[in-house]
Parts: sequence; C-alpha cells; structure tokens
Amino acid sequence: MTTRREQTSHESRELILAAAARLFAEKGYRQTTFVDVAERSGISRGSIPWHFGSKEGLLLAVLERSVEAIRAGLSDEAPDVAAGFEQLTRGVGALFGAPTTKLFVTLLVEALEPDSPIRGRYAEIHAVLREHCRRSLERLPLPPGLSAEALAVMIIGAGIGIHQQWLLAPDRVDADAALAALRTLVAGLLPPGAPGR
Repeated sequence: MTTRREQTSHESRELILAAAARLFAEKGYRQTTFVDVAERSGISRGSIPWHFGSKEGLLLAVLERSVEAIRAGLSDEAPDVAAGFEQLTRGVGALFGAPTTKLFVTLLVEALEPDSPIRGRYAEIHAVLREHCRRSLERLPLPPGLSAEALAVMIIGAGIGIHQQWLLAPDRVDADAALAALRTLVAGLLPPGAPGR
C-alpha cells in the first residue's frame, strides 16, 4: 500500500518532470536552470537533485517519460489495408502535433553533439518512431522497389523538418497544411483503387 509520503514524492516528481519538459522545449537544456524548474513546478529547488541527482539526470528522466508516452500512444491494431492507411495518416498528424515534438525539435542541436548526454536517448526516440511507421507501412501495398523502412525514414524526417520550420517561423509556415500535404503524398504511393487512395 502506498503511503502518503510516497504519494507526495511521486506527485512532486511528476510536477518537476512536466515543468522541466516545458522549459527544455521553450528554452533548451543549457538555458534551463533548477531555479527555473522550481519556479515553474512549485517544488523547492532542493527537491530536484534529490529526485534526479543532477540536471543531466532530470533531462534523461524527461526524455524517458516522453518515450514512454509515445510508445503508449502508438497502436499496432490495423485489421486491413484501409485501416492501416487511416491509422498511419492519423498517426502522422497526431505525432507531430504532440507536445513532445517541440521538446524533441528544440533539443536536436544538443543531441547532435558527440558528447551529448542525450544523444543515445534521442536516437532511441527516432528509432521508436521509425519502427512504428515502418510496421504501419508494411501493411500497405507499396510500389515495387520502395521499402517500408526507407519510406518511414522519409516520413519521420519530413514531419520533424516541418515542425522545426514551424517553430522557427510560425507566422510563415502552416504546419497543418504541410502535414496534410505529407499525408497526400503518402496516399499517392498506393496503387490506383487501393483503399485509402
């Protein structure tokens, strides 16, 4: 049975993680301080290292939580080609409209550094997304010579690129329209008469 103290500790941890995720997405990892996280979460600054050990530990916990949320939101249930296509196109829109996407795009530059503490976790996030996309694509009648794996890399890359452009210039980039265009392009790969075409 969970004690009140354990419940309070869990609630504090969740508030810290939520606040840190928003701040990392807004300001980036390097510019975010424990003071920022404490102010945003309403939890004392001293509680943060107690829960996570260090700022790097906090960042890794935020990314782990995000990976779990993505995995929980991805379903492999698709009984037929039409359902598979519908799931894929809905998934593309939902995935790149998720709050976690802003976090991933903001942290991209830091993840690319060879000694980055998040490089491996970031690569895992991309692998999870590509694998889900690949499994969805394998249910569709793709043209000969076009692998589901290569197409998954393209779709995930396009979605991240669209979101990155939108974050840099939201007044000049219509992310919804661009994602709709991506879905239309994927639909165009299906043979004439195929469900979803």
